[in-house]
Amino acid sequence: MGVSNKMCDNNPEMRATAARICRDYLTGVWKHVNAENIKLNHIRGGLSNWVYNVQLPEGTTPLLGEPRQVLLRIYGQVHGERAVESIITESVIFALLSERRLGPKLHGIFPGGRIEEYIPARPLLTKELADPELSALTAEKMAQIHMMQVPLSKEPTWLWETMAKWCDGTEKLLENINVIDPRQTDNVQVVKSIRLRSELSWFKNFVSQQNYPVVFCHNDMQEGNILLRQNSRKRELVLIDFEYCSYNYRGFDLANHFIEWQYDYTAEEDPFYHERCGAGPTDEQKVCWNSIIRHLKKTAGKMKTTLHSIFIIYFNSCLCFFF
Repeated sequence: MGVSNKMCDNNPEMRATAARICRDYLTGVWKHVNAENIKLNHIRGGLSNWVYNVQLPEGTTPLLGEPRQVLLRIYGQVHGERAVESIITESVIFALLSERRLGPKLHGIFPGGRIEEYIPARPLLTKELADPELSALTAEKMAQIHMMQVPLSKEPTWLWETMAKWCDGTEKLLENINVIDPRQTDNVQVVKSIRLRSELSWFKNFVSQQNYPVVFCHNDMQEGNILLRQNSRKRELVLIDFEYCSYNYRGFDLANHFIEWQYDYTAEEDPFYHERCGAGPTDEQKVCWNSIIRHLKKTAGKMKTTLHSIFIIYFNSCLCFFF
């Protein structure tokens, strides 16, 4: 039986596994669920994570305030020398953000996965990133993350290590020209003409000479990772997907988010995104973000002047485009 069939939500073994995990890690009426009476729906799949919505049987009444439904995340295949380390790091970050109400609640961690709060929500649309109210709420979330003290290395090495890894992958791909789609020949020549290693070295050297603030960053605040709660009296956002979190340059997190205003990832065909030229934030919108973050960080030290902050955002935007 293939992996996909084995992990399917109507597979008896998968249903039994989901029921057992919920019995072991949840309280109240969850102690009595079994493979036959739970509701199990596969949300999305892949080799990295298998995610399910698990619900109590129809007509069941919670006894101790336990949730009626949860999100069950099971890790898939783990590859690479630092893959296990990454999973452990993400679990620690998830637990901290959950405790501080910056992300979904954490109901349990088990070998091979975790149980999370199921949030009736939808991801933002790309165009909604520029919505004044939602943009302000996003800025608040980012500021709260930037103020966190997390037990990880405070050196901003993730950015450079990630780009170096991608350079390695690009060079290996370009060496094996036979596996590249012939329709991409022109693009391949363009990439080959770029001195990626030299560009990366220049960026790293330049940044090392500056005094850019290093804070705990999300590093992937695109619309798909920002959820808008449904059935809520007021608009409320929840951040998800913390696999890229690390200490990084504050300006990078800001600039990376602003660049996402220009890319819509709903395209179903290659390259799987639509470019929205000119949809990036105006200087006025950047100033608004700067004001929100400065206000929330008063107790954490003063920020630079607005003009200087905009320059840093602009420079980091260049770095993000390279990224």
